Amino acid sequence: MTVVSCSVPERFVNPLFEVFDGGDFVLTSYRDVEQSETEMRIYFPEASDAPAATAALESAAAIVGAKVECSVRTFPDEDWKLSYRRHFKVEVVSPRLVVVPEWERQSWLADNSGEGAPGAVFLDPGLAFGTGQHATTRACLEYTDRLALENPDRSYLDVGCGSGILAIAARRCGFRAVSGFDIDPDAVAAANENAAKNGFGAMFVRADLCRLSTLPDVASVDGRTFDVVAANVLGPVLARFSREIASLVAPGGELILSGILDEQYGEVRAVYEALGFREKETRLIGEWRTGLFFAKPSRNLL
Repeated sequence: MTVVSCSVPERFVNPLFEVFDGGDFVLTSYRDVEQSETEMRIYFPEASDAPAATAALESAAAIVGAKVECSVRTFPDEDWKLSYRRHFKVEVVSPRLVVVPEWERQSWLADNSGEGAPGAVFLDPGLAFGTGQHATTRACLEYTDRLALENPDRSYLDVGCGSGILAIAARRCGFRAVSGFDIDPDAVAAANENAAKNGFGAMFVRADLCRLSTLPDVASVDGRTFDVVAANVLGPVLARFSREIASLVAPGGELILSGILDEQYGEVRAVYEALGFREKETRLIGEWRTGLFFAKPSRNLL
């Protein structure tokens, strides 16, 4: 496996995804919490494709005004598949909740057995998004933990579930009915595998906000509405699909919106306020802002 990569400031990440046109190449990103910049990556099997992949990445960077230096690396298959593990460490969310890499399960349990130990989410994200270390996921986990502490006798939906971390954490925190969906079938498979690792049944299905007809497959209560909905995607996606996401929140429910650059937050907030949501509070971590909203009992979603 070969990878072409470059590092950019966080403000260029979303624009790069929007303008990247690499044909069969797929652009990904990785942010080490100890580093100031994000690494943009393109993985592909044939080393001979490196010049084309480099050109595609450099072209996108030029369009958004980012100055980059691309590097090329080749890994044995098993090495690249497991390379993400060196970046994923135990993440303490609160005194009640901790995210633990699956391969550290036994050592963590040995050190944290007995009364008073926090609830653990054991996770192997593979190539799916969500380890708890990105600012957006971290904020969603903190809100999820707090909402469960206030009242766990509620339903919870994870929109764009990725690795399944938010829904699994919600279940671990005590929410009574939990589900999630993603457009990516590989993410859904990874999420259900992670649910099984935590002793839960399958909670995730493939669904698409562009095709609302797929949403009835999402396990839910009260006609596909949920007491708490978490959507950790991207600001433009949240704005574009605001009505679809809003329709999943029960009257009087709560909505966590994340994946939003601070400069985009005002626009996203205005869209949801127009649909009958009231902002309760926000949290800024780095350049990413997460909002917690209350759904008014009477809303106009037309």
